Amino acid sequence: MNVGFVGVGTMGSGMAMNVIKGGHNLIVHDINRDSVTEHLEAGATWADSPKEVAEQSEVVLTSLPGPLEMQAVCTGEDGLLQGLTAGKVYFDLSTNSPSMVRQVAEEFSKKGAHLLDAPVSGGPRGAHSGRLAVWVGGEKDVFDQNKHVLDAIGDQVFYVGPVGAGSVAKLVHNCSGYIIQCALAETFTMGVKAGVEPLALWEAVRKGAQGRRGTFEGLAEHLLPGKFDPPDFALKLARKDVDLAVGVGREFDVPMKLANIALAEMTEAMNRGWEGRDSRVAMLLQEERAGVQVRSTEEAIKEVLGK
Repeated sequence: MNVGFVGVGTMGSGMAMNVIKGGHNLIVHDINRDSVTEHLEAGATWADSPKEVAEQSEVVLTSLPGPLEMQAVCTGEDGLLQGLTAGKVYFDLSTNSPSMVRQVAEEFSKKGAHLLDAPVSGGPRGAHSGRLAVWVGGEKDVFDQNKHVLDAIGDQVFYVGPVGAGSVAKLVHNCSGYIIQCALAETFTMGVKAGVEPLALWEAVRKGAQGRRGTFEGLAEHLLPGKFDPPDFALKLARKDVDLAVGVGREFDVPMKLANIALAEMTEAMNRGWEGRDSRVAMLLQEERAGVQVRSTEEAIKEVLGK
């Protein structure tokens, strides 16, 4: 299959090379032609513009810095829209704004072409090795027909839902990770300032309950099925632990912003009379504020965990 690729930078370079390794004919374009030297040597064809990439390709992939760059490549002068014809497919691999994705998708649909958002996760190392998660939003039948192209760049390709859903999933993943990163910086500085050697601290806690269980796996036990009774660990005990940690922070003059937010959430949940329920029950407070429930059936959860 003729596959176009626009944006051969830190992430795009490895993914574009894996398109070639996947047995596809690669048509490539980047604002810096020097970035595609190895791809051209491996048999790729150069195109002078995104428009030319679209004209020569059945499926087009882009890996770009953000929403504005994606919009320019799609709708700008000599952009993809000028070269795409009815039936052609475009996967945007960038981390993008769901609103921008949906807006540009409407322009594609007017020409009978298909835009699917397909952001990736795994970093430059994963882009080169092919160990990437790819989260796709768009028309399911178009995804199914062209999944083999994405299989060339990632080993975990998932259909998430309608156009924009892939971008939402990527933002949930990344934002969660950076919040957790801030929390770990907070608690580890508290631990080290309280007198524990850094490596010993890390080695110890990585084998605790939080370390052994994947960050998102825990959601399957309580939040997704909405099960907080009987408790695995009661809210009143969890709140006591966080209160003790905040106390250590005060003792050693360590700012504990996120820990104090968590303590306030748990205290509010306690005041609801939930002290004997599972400690994760405090997550219901955010559901109330957001006006949405994060739920699935236990049967569906088991099916996903069994994959």
